[in-house]
Amino acid sequence: MSQQGYDVIASPNSLPIKMWTQGVPVDDKAKAQLAKTASMPFVYKWLAVMPDVHVGKGSTIGSVIPTQGAIIPATVGVDLGCGMMAVRTSLTAADLPDNLFGLRTAIEQAVPHGRSVNRSKRDKGAWGNIPETTANAWQHLASGFKQITDTTPKLTKTNNINHLGTLGTGNHFIEICLDAADRVWIMLHSGSRGVGNAIGSHFIELAKKDMQKWLINLPDKDLAYLPEGTDHFNDYVFAVEWAQDFARTNREVMMANTIMAMRKVITKPFDVGVEAINCHHNYVTREHHYGKNIFVTRKGAVRARKGDMGIIPGSMGTRSYIVRGLGNEESFCSCSHGAGRVMSRTDAKKQVSLAQHIAATKNVECRKDVDVIDETPSAYKDIDKVMQAQKDLVEVVYVLKQVVCVKG
Repeated sequence: MSQQGYDVIASPNSLPIKMWTQGVPVDDKAKAQLAKTASMPFVYKWLAVMPDVHVGKGSTIGSVIPTQGAIIPATVGVDLGCGMMAVRTSLTAADLPDNLFGLRTAIEQAVPHGRSVNRSKRDKGAWGNIPETTANAWQHLASGFKQITDTTPKLTKTNNINHLGTLGTGNHFIEICLDAADRVWIMLHSGSRGVGNAIGSHFIELAKKDMQKWLINLPDKDLAYLPEGTDHFNDYVFAVEWAQDFARTNREVMMANTIMAMRKVITKPFDVGVEAINCHHNYVTREHHYGKNIFVTRKGAVRARKGDMGIIPGSMGTRSYIVRGLGNEESFCSCSHGAGRVMSRTDAKKQVSLAQHIAATKNVECRKDVDVIDETPSAYKDIDKVMQAQKDLVEVVYVLKQVVCVKG
């Protein structure tokens, strides 16, 4: 047990792994995956691991990976720029309708969500006719996208503008929440959607091909990397930064459309943006740490420099936290991005009954059907223990309890 608030996994074949996981379960598969990443020769200083850590594709979710001279595309992942946005309104709980079903359905109608796979009809999770708000938001993204597709023409045929302002599936959500003073917040979670997935997948494959071409042996093929100065590195960095911009804009458009939907249901005039946060938790960025300019990949982690505002959601039946960073340099100024899964989606569907899911979400206006059981609260770690394990990384500013949750 460390008095610093973290434990250290030391291995003769890798750099140290600092684990902010005291009091939170971490499975052996996640530890093994972390050790493989920490063995890469360009990792800088150590890995920082957040309390929501769990096994992911390519690299462990809930990890902060500092590197010099190279980036591992699979650690950045395919939901480039995925993150959270929250705004506080001037409304209070008393201003909400007694029955929240109408509010939930209004939001569902305003923001495409979910996914339908068929060849003859439009995907329900994409726009058919591009609305004006989306078209306007796309203007500042269009030139960058052209630069990407000039280099990689196949990315033209992706869901790009038709996914701008859409939610997606899985753990992405839109929520109406209340803080301790019964003030109404709007909070949402999404990323770069189809185009980000295509960009991430493309460069992951390019990195793997480069490893084969250069006969580089890896502890895991998903740790294939792009060295700085090589053919694909600059193209990757540009495309990722563009996708992260797309993701941030996507959340802004969704938030605007959610607010418009709320105004149709709640007749009382209200202000928004009294306080607002928009933060990534799946991304790579250039930062300065311990005297060096490096790349920091946060795969399921939020930047928490001193004073930075962040969002740490729990699950659809617990609570979420608005936090302020404490600037803990040993974590490379990071904190967790949520509660973290304890069950895979498959296991959750096998182990949790519909009755249990309904009971766990009894005070939330949300979907209560078998298709969302993989997102049920018991599929996630105890958010209170997760917050306790990172008390030297962030301070809690607001605790939010959701009353409406929209899932794809």
